[in-house]
Amino acid sequence: MTVPPEPILSVKSVTKRYRSVAALQDVSADFYPGEVHAVLGENGAGKSTLMGILAGFVVPDSGTVTLNGGPAPIGRPFQARDDGIQMVHQHFMLVPNFTVEENLALSGMRGLWQTLDTKALSKNALSRAIDLGWKVDADERTGSLPVGVQQRLEILKGVADRALVLILDEPTAVLSPSEVNDLFRVLRELKEQNIAIILIAHKLSEVMAIADRVTVLRRGKWVASCRIEETNAEQLEHWMVGEVPHREAAVSTSSGETLLDVQSIDVLGDRGNLAVKQAQFQVASGEILGIGGVDGNGQIELAEALVGVREVAQGDIQRPDATGYIPQDRHQDGLALGLSIEENTLLSHVPQDAENGPMLMRSKVRRWASDIVDRFRVKIGEITDPVASLSGGNQQKVIVGRVLSQNPKLIVAVNPTRGLDIRAANDVHERLRDAAKAGAAVVLFSADLDELALLSTRQLAISRGELGTDYFGSIEAPA
Repeated sequence: MTVPPEPILSVKSVTKRYRSVAALQDVSADFYPGEVHAVLGENGAGKSTLMGILAGFVVPDSGTVTLNGGPAPIGRPFQARDDGIQMVHQHFMLVPNFTVEENLALSGMRGLWQTLDTKALSKNALSRAIDLGWKVDADERTGSLPVGVQQRLEILKGVADRALVLILDEPTAVLSPSEVNDLFRVLRELKEQNIAIILIAHKLSEVMAIADRVTVLRRGKWVASCRIEETNAEQLEHWMVGEVPHREAAVSTSSGETLLDVQSIDVLGDRGNLAVKQAQFQVASGEILGIGGVDGNGQIELAEALVGVREVAQGDIQRPDATGYIPQDRHQDGLALGLSIEENTLLSHVPQDAENGPMLMRSKVRRWASDIVDRFRVKIGEITDPVASLSGGNQQKVIVGRVLSQNPKLIVAVNPTRGLDIRAANDVHERLRDAAKAGAAVVLFSADLDELALLSTRQLAISRGELGTDYFGSIEAPA
């Protein structure tokens, strides 16, 4: 008879509250070496709070956390890292102006007293890159690298030293399907090295392809835990959201009136490189044009040019005055993290009835912000709380709600459901369809093939700054 392994990391009856919001309520889970354990749930279900507790960043109000049978270093993230718990955050912790070697060395430092020998401190991580089959240029500036390569660096930082547990927060959100396949290859290798891998994810096809075990949270409470062969995608979806949301297929409602006319434009990148080459297309009222491609091929530069925040080097764009933009990077381009939720709903638009000369009418502003929170199901404590206090998915809902509530005639959205759960993503899809049905022209940039197929009335692909019709690969299940 085979004796089952002991869990390497466990939480028992963990509870954490933030003021009036119960982020976690009496949650228990076990994580085993040599397994990929997916943690699922809607935005605000408590996944990130649980991961923060496991990694030592968050102190629970009650409950216990054990590592290798003994007390885990709760509230001591550096000690947790030294004890073998490594976390790869959804938003990368890299210094853009540092080289790859310098970033890896910085992660290897254990105190300000230590001599900064970049070659010595980065040696283990660069060696691990070779072992995992990743080509990494040590002298390349990190900020110039594609997001997929940046994520590899984050994983290398985690496994450079003795890693017992590797926590990955939405690792596939910024990856193309081919990059997802490569990531899963690496996770299987790490699993064979007896590392416990904890994976926060939303895409159920990916969970079914890579996970050995799954735990589902809903509204801060434990719902279910089981081995992956004991469940299916439909059951997981039901556990996550209850009633499974209806998904409507894309239907063109184009009226034929061209609202966006792009004529042979060239667009430069931040370093003066030619990021977009001779792009030309039109989008009519009622259309959703989907543009797919691997991140880093000119999507951001083209999107910014379409809404007028980046100049074109050549060519011309005709667009309506009422334009809405949902950027990819919510922290850098979408939100002012130090301001309140209410204040963030006003960043790109102030409701006309809320203005009284140079003054704002507080009651009208509050009504506007509360309406966005209610209609887009943003899980908050108080409307005056900092927007930084929200989960990543709920931050995204604030941006999407702010933009779509203005009823723009042109909507440019870049990966608008990245980091969103099933219900929230479905809500965003429904809102974009409604906007198109009401006569808006929508340009949707997405690396998610399923999202493109579901929403777009026609599709293009972008590769090395050039528009075409060729697409990239699909997710592969393990053999």
